[in-house]
Amino acid sequence: MSEALELAKLAERADEVPVGAVVVRGDEIIGRGYNRPISGHDPTAHAEIMAIREAASQIGNYRLVDCQMYVTLEPCTMCVGAIVHARINLLVFGATEPKSGAVVSQNRLFEHAAFNHRVEYLGGVLAETSANLISGFFARRREEKKLSRGLKKQDPRI
Repeated sequence: MSEALELAKLAERADEVPVGAVVVRGDEIIGRGYNRPISGHDPTAHAEIMAIREAASQIGNYRLVDCQMYVTLEPCTMCVGAIVHARINLLVFGATEPKSGAVVSQNRLFEHAAFNHRVEYLGGVLAETSANLISGFFARRREEKKLSRGLKKQDPRI
């Protein structure tokens, strides 16, 4: 999870929502990813998807059997689907995502009967550190927006 947190910090430095993910097989990280939808002009470029893509490329197979994923934030619906299709056997995540989390917060998609693969999961690992990274990012964004609006009100040229 510490590697996923470092990747989340890379996302933050790129002004992306700070989420990082790694895919592990045995004791080796075979895929790394961090959020890049804005910089990559790609709505699917979530940390989990990027880590899955790299891991699949690394082993030459889209099925990541006997692999685990560690991600700093509870995955969304799209990422849960990708995790299931990749056949990852264990997901470990940090903070829950109350608005769009698809593991325990809004939906419990891993429990959906239609899925042909079961993923075990464990949430709350380094949750406070992960949550602080996200909440700090959005607090800074809100402050920047507030300052930007204040400038526009003071300077008629803006």
